[in-house]
Amino acid sequence: MAQRLHLVFGGELVDPSKNAFKDVEDIHIVGMFPDYQSAYDAWKENAQRTVDNAHMRYFIAHIHRLRDEETAASSTEELG
Repeated sequence: MAQRLHLVFGGELVDPSKNAFKDVEDIHIVGMFPDYQSAYDAWKENAQRTVDNAHMRYFIAHIHRLRDEETAASSTEELG
């Protein structure tokens, strides 16, 4: 069975209506999670903790969607 990795991260945005971070050096990496539910729980905890800051946003990135195991590796992966 393939893993369904999810990355939870967040930070302060330049404008709350956009997804551009104010300082990419200051992005909070919450962690990598093996399933959506545990990623959602971590996202919710961090989002609720920062609810008073309208510029602060947390996201869930579906890492498993970035790579298709059935597709041949890219030239960059072949270098490894």
